[in-house]
Amino acid sequence: MSLDKVLESDRLIFRPIDASYCTENYLQWMNDKEVVRYMEVFNDYSKEDLENYLRSAEKDNALLFWAIHVKANAKHIGNIKIDPINRYHGYGEYGIMMGDKSEWGKGYASEATKTVIEYCFKQEGLRKIVLGVVEDNLPAVNLYKKLGFVTEGIYKDHGKYDGHYCNILRMAIFNPAVNA
Repeated sequence: MSLDKVLESDRLIFRPIDASYCTENYLQWMNDKEVVRYMEVFNDYSKEDLENYLRSAEKDNALLFWAIHVKANAKHIGNIKIDPINRYHGYGEYGIMMGDKSEWGKGYASEATKTVIEYCFKQEGLRKIVLGVVEDNLPAVNLYKKLGFVTEGIYKDHGKYDGHYCNILRMAIFNPAVNA
C-alpha cells in the first residue's frame, strides 16, 4: 500500500495497516460472530488467511487502509479503509470494523469516520464516499445519517444476515468543496 500517512484525531491515531497486524486479537475479531455480523466475512478465518489478506493490502497502491488505535494506550481497536477508489469518477468505498468490543459505544467509530472522510476530501480530492450497510443494522445506519450520509438507493433482499435476506442501503456523503 502506498499510503504512509499517519492520521490523528482527538482520541485516536490511524496507522497504515500491514502484515505486522496479523495478531491473535485481530484473528479473534475476524472469527467473532458479533463483530463480523454485518460484514462480508465468513467464519473460520485462519491466521494464514489474515496474513495473506494483510500482505495483499500492503501491496495494493489503490486503497487507503488504517489500523485504528486509542492514543492514550496505543491499543489497536479496529480498522478503517477506503477501497476501492475510483479516481476517474472521484469516489471511494468506505468500510470500518470496530473489532475490540470493550471499546464499543465510546464514539470511536464516529470519530474515525469523520477523520478519514476529511482526509479523503481534503488530501485525496475525492468528491464522494459511498458505502453499503445492512438496513437492519440500525446503529450503523443512524451513525451514517448523523454524519451526513444520504441514502442513494436500496438493494432489495441483497444479502443474507442472521439467517434471513436483508436490504442493503447504498449511502453516500459528498465533498462540499467539490460538489458546491
